[in-house]
Amino acid sequence: MARKPGKHYLSAVQQVEAKEYALEEAIPLIKKIKFAKFDETVEVHMRLGVDPKHADQMVRGTVVMPNGLGKSKKVLVIASGDKQREATEAGADFVGGEDMVNKIQSESWTDFDAVIATPDMMRSVGKLGKVLGPRGLMPNPKTGTVTVDVTKAIHEIKAGKVEFRVDKTGIIHAPVGKISFSAEKLVENAATLITAVIKAKPAVAKGKYVKSTTLCSTMGPGVAVDTTPFSVKAAAV
Repeated sequence: MARKPGKHYLSAVQQVEAKEYALEEAIPLIKKIKFAKFDETVEVHMRLGVDPKHADQMVRGTVVMPNGLGKSKKVLVIASGDKQREATEAGADFVGGEDMVNKIQSESWTDFDAVIATPDMMRSVGKLGKVLGPRGLMPNPKTGTVTVDVTKAIHEIKAGKVEFRVDKTGIIHAPVGKISFSAEKLVENAATLITAVIKAKPAVAKGKYVKSTTLCSTMGPGVAVDTTPFSVKAAAV
């Protein structure tokens, strides 16, 4: 049986009009109606007009948030030789080779937020698909997490690199910062993500690409956002 929404949530909902807000209006509203006692994550949810069952309609990519995410990600690097030393010097939280692959396989260990692998280790890392895949942690050349430049990859992730990928229902979910961020920083982060998703539109996608965009904090209600200006901006680039 579903729990009834609490009075604080209902009070917040009543302050949200049934319309699409400009991003510069939506962010201050989300900050105003927050009621949780912890520093919530602000998230963007974009419903796209694509069918992810078709490979040529898959929408995915990465973007570095200009103002970070307010939380330093724990990074695991699976590499060999000198690349392990390079990863340690670049600030990776966990570094190893076959030992890390074995640890993940035998213990289902996933106490990290991102995985970077060098190309020579992908034969071994490929065995971890069942553990890392469902968690969205599998290294991939398209997202820059299979690379010989481990220093750059680590620095980007630590700086607030976000990977976005449309799920099987056609929706992208991604964090854009903490509710404690200034409105200006959240607007800049959200705009960066929305623009990146629009630019990633597959050539074969027909009809309306961005069907709806919603912003919310972890506990708060959704606020609809008008992304028309971002579509125009992306088309002009």
